[in-house]
Amino acid sequence: MNNTLSSFLEGRDNNFNIIRFFAATLVLVSHSFPLLFGHGNSEPLRYLVGISLGTVAVDLFFITSGFLIANSLFRRKGLGDFVKARVLRIYPGLAASLIISVFILGVYFTNLPTIAYLTDLQTYKFLFINMVLFFGEEATLPGVFELLPWASTVNGSLWTLPFEVRAYALLVIIGLTLTHFQKKWKVTFIKKVYLLIPLIGMGIYLFDYFHTILPISYFGSEYARLLSMFFIGVAFYIYREKIVLSNKIFYTLIALLIISSIDNQLFFVIYNCTLAYIVFYLAYVPKGVIRKFNTYGDYSYGIYIYAFPVQQDVLAVNPKLSLLTFTIISLVITFILAYLSWHLIEKKALKLKNAKFQFIKKNTLR
Repeated sequence: MNNTLSSFLEGRDNNFNIIRFFAATLVLVSHSFPLLFGHGNSEPLRYLVGISLGTVAVDLFFITSGFLIANSLFRRKGLGDFVKARVLRIYPGLAASLIISVFILGVYFTNLPTIAYLTDLQTYKFLFINMVLFFGEEATLPGVFELLPWASTVNGSLWTLPFEVRAYALLVIIGLTLTHFQKKWKVTFIKKVYLLIPLIGMGIYLFDYFHTILPISYFGSEYARLLSMFFIGVAFYIYREKIVLSNKIFYTLIALLIISSIDNQLFFVIYNCTLAYIVFYLAYVPKGVIRKFNTYGDYSYGIYIYAFPVQQDVLAVNPKLSLLTFTIISLVITFILAYLSWHLIEKKALKLKNAKFQFIKKNTLR
């Protein structure tokens, strides 16, 4: 029986929806600790192994994103189709959440007079920068959430989205460049480049963990980590015909993770070296009732973009909630918004992918 990763790509039936849903929920749970207490030191997973639930969640997103984006890019007929699909997936839902944050939640929760809030340049800086994404993210709205434990931050989850769209752009640039070299000079090392990028990136990231060679900043260690995770996903796609999804390998890696949890540094290394294989095994091998989740819709993005402002809103209304009550209330409200976002905006936007689009001339990547 052919158990290579490529054999599972023949159909669209997989577990990526539930993996992303789980990851988005982990982000909300992880954020409950710093938003309620002002710090995340009490989060159980961070206390046990030195890595937060939010870190695991974001890693899951970037690994799966790298794989699925590579599949989308290299299988589409033209670059224009790829760009259109990415824009329709990211921006309609994001635009709606930003408008709600600025003109409904912001207006309600700001401690400034409404006119002063609506005429403040920071209000539109928040809207513009977070809508464009390529310039980074903007966390604050004037006078909003200034007295909360995690003060003045409206949507702290948006910081990863600029990394993601830049990773898309970088993959396109690398793909076009390597395709050009392959056609012009008939080189045979193309696949190895896609493997070399995440190996170098992860090597730097792991070395930095022990020796701190990168600045702890927006373009420092976080960039190394997220781009490494993204291009690990890309490499799994490129080498899909060589990678075998095996029960024996999966359970061995799980055992290694459990054993390595006795030491935080050891766990950090094993976690980063095994996570991708575990993710793709779970994405394709388990079947049965779990696959029914795909019939309900893809709510992960909505959960991700709404969870943080919802949690801040809940605390602004009642700052004395217990951790459990706070998390449950936030999750229920966030899921309702994510449900509406998917059915009213995201799902309808994705249907436009098949509309005629000729902004970018076709440029096939091989």
